[in-house]
Amino acid sequence: YLTCECKILLVFLFYVMFCILDLKLLRLFLFYSISCLFQKWMKFKRDFENFKTACIPWEMKIKEIESKSFGSSVASYFIFLRWMYGINMVLFGLTFGLVMVPEALMGKPYGSMPRKTVPRSESSTAMDFATLWDFGGYAQYSVLFYGYYNNQRAIGWLKFRLPLSYFLVGVGTIAYSFMVVIRTMASNANQEGGGDDTSFNFSWKMFTSWDYLIGNPETADNKFASITTSFKESIVEEQENRKEENIHLTRFLRVLANFLVLCCLAGSGYLIYFVVRRSQKFALEGLENYGWWERNEVNMVMSLLGMFCPTLFDVISALENYHPRIALRWQLGRIFALFLGNLYTFIIALMDEINLKLEEEAVVKYNMTIWEANLYNGTLSENSTRPPIEVDPADVPRGPCWETMVGQEFVRLTISDTMTTYITILIGDFLRALFVRFINYCWCWDLEYGFPSYAEFDISGNVLGLIFNQGMIWMGAFYAPCLPAINVLRLHASMYLQCWAVMCCNVPHERVFKASRSNNFYMAMLLFILFLSTLPAVYTIVSIPPSFDCGPFSGKSRMYNVIQETLENDFPAWFGKVFSYASNPGLILPFILLMAESVLPAMV
Repeated sequence: YLTCECKILLVFLFYVMFCILDLKLLRLFLFYSISCLFQKWMKFKRDFENFKTACIPWEMKIKEIESKSFGSSVASYFIFLRWMYGINMVLFGLTFGLVMVPEALMGKPYGSMPRKTVPRSESSTAMDFATLWDFGGYAQYSVLFYGYYNNQRAIGWLKFRLPLSYFLVGVGTIAYSFMVVIRTMASNANQEGGGDDTSFNFSWKMFTSWDYLIGNPETADNKFASITTSFKESIVEEQENRKEENIHLTRFLRVLANFLVLCCLAGSGYLIYFVVRRSQKFALEGLENYGWWERNEVNMVMSLLGMFCPTLFDVISALENYHPRIALRWQLGRIFALFLGNLYTFIIALMDEINLKLEEEAVVKYNMTIWEANLYNGTLSENSTRPPIEVDPADVPRGPCWETMVGQEFVRLTISDTMTTYITILIGDFLRALFVRFINYCWCWDLEYGFPSYAEFDISGNVLGLIFNQGMIWMGAFYAPCLPAINVLRLHASMYLQCWAVMCCNVPHERVFKASRSNNFYMAMLLFILFLSTLPAVYTIVSIPPSFDCGPFSGKSRMYNVIQETLENDFPAWFGKVFSYASNPGLILPFILLMAESVLPAMV
């Protein structure tokens, strides 16, 4: 028999027990819920990272190339190509959206004025394939080139300032390119960091390389191949560090190799000079009297030198017995010197051509005065009227428009360089691989291990080809707004064609080596080419007067006067004074030096 107090105590104890059990169940439920949420969050993060990787253009192709025994050195070229593609997409967006589209939509239509009309003397051949292939005819008188754009200060119902936009886009593309290249170099330098990564190198690779979250057999095979290639790279590094060599013989062979390279560079420079002088002779006598080769001799010789000289340098570099990474840098430097000499020889020839065009323009301006006087000269009787004389724009005399000529030359050079690159891939890689693959069974020696063997991917030649092609884009984009679009198409096609050539036609290098952790060597050459590319463009903008009857700056003494015109008409007087003080060379030079001092420590 229980008293009332005992019953109350028992009820209280049962209540406490139920509360404790309920709290435990609640804790278990919360723990289970949190763990499920955490697992879902981790899965979401991993899926999101996979999604971001899948969104990176050509990421899987580059990873596949790196894992298929080609190593990080070949993959670094394709990463560099993808980076260049991104820059050119921005340049294309600027020129297409702020220059070409406004002129096409809001500017005066084709045929409304002489600069937008094919001359009567050229109309019969304006649609011929040979004419369009040389970017003449209707291609010349279109938004693709400088001369088509009108000098009207504001166009369309939006009152779009086209001349100002054209000038600012031209300057902005160069400024953006400098900013991106320097920022990338500083970022790569910071990623290198410090620390010692040479201790227990093989042990670290053995025990930490595998990704235990891989669940796909194909991914596992690619990871296995990537680890194998990484071990090969490390073995080559170790062998190079322990190698003993005859220092006197090595020095002699390296001096001999450099002498042979200097002879090749001198011969190349003389050949370019000789061809340029011949082309000037042909131009004075009239190119219509010569065939296709004479009209395109300079472009073809430059493309052929860029195709064969790197191969010759590669053969000569076998004498030096450098580490593969150092040999690659020497090869890059030699091809850099070759391309730089060719490019500046081409620019000097263009400057001579511009001077000839300016002399011709002075004659045309004088003849225009006589033509206008004869056209409008007449006698009218008193109190009589006569409608104004209408002249077809195709019949109006016009100047030579040296800006369009410069743009055409850079477009032709870009197209010829692209065609030469693709033909080299098809002949030097694809047809060579077919010959070795199918003729090897009936040949008198082993074609795979002897001559000609399968081709190796030429890293140095392809990298320098990218860099100098980009230099031509920077130089010529001001006079041919279509150049960034052409380069975007070129890089897009090159990624697929060269990836296919590497995977199907090339074999890995005999000495696989690890690329530098940053591409700053590539970036340094790109920055140097960017600087050299801006010099001719800035010189023509600042020193040479624009053509009087074509382009958005016609009628001005200098192209940069469009800035002064905008400040005078659209801004208060005090702002113009502030801008003139700020643009003083005494302030600009210290500012540039300050920027250089702040950027260089991050790059070193």
